Amino acid sequence: MKIKKPLLIVLGEPNSIFIEILSKVLNKIALKKKKNYPIILIGSKKLILSQLKSLKKKLSFEIINEININNTKLKNKIYLIDINYNFKKPFEKISFKSQNYISRCFKVGLNYLNSGASDIIINGPISKKHFLKNKYPGVTEYIFNRSIKKLSKKPVMLIFNKKLSVSPVTTHIPLKDVNKKISKDSIINNVEAINSFYKENLNIKPKIALLGLNPHCETKSKYNEEIKIIIPSIKKLRKKKINVSGPFSADTFFIKKNISTYNSVIGMYHDQILTPFKTIFGFKASNITLGLPFLRLSVDHGPNEAMLGKNKSSTNSLENIFNFIDLIR
Repeated sequence: MKIKKPLLIVLGEPNSIFIEILSKVLNKIALKKKKNYPIILIGSKKLILSQLKSLKKKLSFEIINEININNTKLKNKIYLIDINYNFKKPFEKISFKSQNYISRCFKVGLNYLNSGASDIIINGPISKKHFLKNKYPGVTEYIFNRSIKKLSKKPVMLIFNKKLSVSPVTTHIPLKDVNKKISKDSIINNVEAINSFYKENLNIKPKIALLGLNPHCETKSKYNEEIKIIIPSIKKLRKKKINVSGPFSADTFFIKKNISTYNSVIGMYHDQILTPFKTIFGFKASNITLGLPFLRLSVDHGPNEAMLGKNKSSTNSLENIFNFIDLIR
């Protein structure tokens, strides 16, 4: 069996549940013996061992030198590029202390992605407040801006479950700013990126639904986003032979009939589509960044400080990521 390009995993916020769920999932994968690609963890060896000891968990890995990664013949096993991080306890309170550490981890990972040495990266959950310092709406935009090559004008956030995926045209911005950020270009960019993703990775010509912005797609104000922006965008996309419908009223869209009809739903703002999606699927989803020459995936939840060290965290989202990788590889 041919060994494929390595999967990179940036461990993310050191004070999170990620090492716990990662050890559970990787050990489960190792037992199945189905994986045919190396996995390279990027993070602190000292931190991993400290947290695993606290959780009474084990994870086998081999240290690899980041300088020699392109010249080393990797096997079907787990490796670690060790990034120094100073801490006192296995689990501490999230603070700005971890900012430089996370930045260094991403830098290493992005170097290999930009060089073509790898084509998929997973990152653990990150505190946007402490890491991004309001410079970017989210990690989606952070990684997009650090990629040498870009396939779309803006990054597209896709929350993926094989039964249904959702995507917001605007991401982590205040609700009062949403109508100012919606445009024909931003909608067309999202739809085209999602259409390409399904065709290239899943060999599916997707059915895509667009939600309106206003309640019932109606407004008493002089400017109606559905008429001025969304409907013209749909007309342009249909001319490109993309299967897109709408605009649909968000309050009644997420019923069983629609869920089974469409592959992907695009909403105008974050909670418009994430709230019903998580109500239906929980955390059985992957956060995927589209518009890049590589795939970036992340668990669909935060660091979850309340569950640190308790060894009770759900692995659903991370398992969904690996199931998706098996699907496309």
